[in-house]
Amino acid sequence: MGYLKVKRLIDIILASLGLILLSPIFLIIIIAIKLNSPGPVFFKQKRVGIEKSHFKILKFRTMRIDTPKDTPTHLLENPDQWITEVGKFLRRTSLDELPQIVNIFKGEMSIIGPRPALWNQYDLIKERDKYGANNVPVGLTGWAQINGRDELEIEVKAQLDGEYVEKIGFLTDVKCFIGTIISVFRSDGILEGGTGNKSKMTKNSKET
Repeated sequence: MGYLKVKRLIDIILASLGLILLSPIFLIIIIAIKLNSPGPVFFKQKRVGIEKSHFKILKFRTMRIDTPKDTPTHLLENPDQWITEVGKFLRRTSLDELPQIVNIFKGEMSIIGPRPALWNQYDLIKERDKYGANNVPVGLTGWAQINGRDELEIEVKAQLDGEYVEKIGFLTDVKCFIGTIISVFRSDGILEGGTGNKSKMTKNSKET
């Protein structure tokens, strides 16, 4: 619990610096999205946070506004047709996740932690309960993200989240942070249009 307080302080400092230093990149992305396709710049989605509380995660919009609603990306016919040109770049580089710095600043997320599940991703939420992974702050990136990301099945992802809970600490977070930078440059574990999970979700939002 002592480290979680330090972790929160680190999150506030880094999120504040991130919002200031990355503001030019935010502006460029916002302009690119508006020029590329009609619709809002940001996409909000209901996610599960610490202790299974709900919050709205922020992302840059990467899909067309006429994408079928309440349909997971991997269930769409030819998912690529719904993703904008700018969106493809943002997803490939993970830049679509940058607005989550705001979620971190607000205390809804941490920089490092299990990725927040969709509100109806019941299988993953249940599996995480086995390892106490729902009882720590969710993160922008985490142990599972540097060990497979979208390629992971539900059971494996939950186990890795459990490993993070067991090892949680400053050095583990630093390792995850550095590992994420390496993974992003390599585009490791990205499966466009879906994930490797076996979760049977009832009703998802149109972006994942």
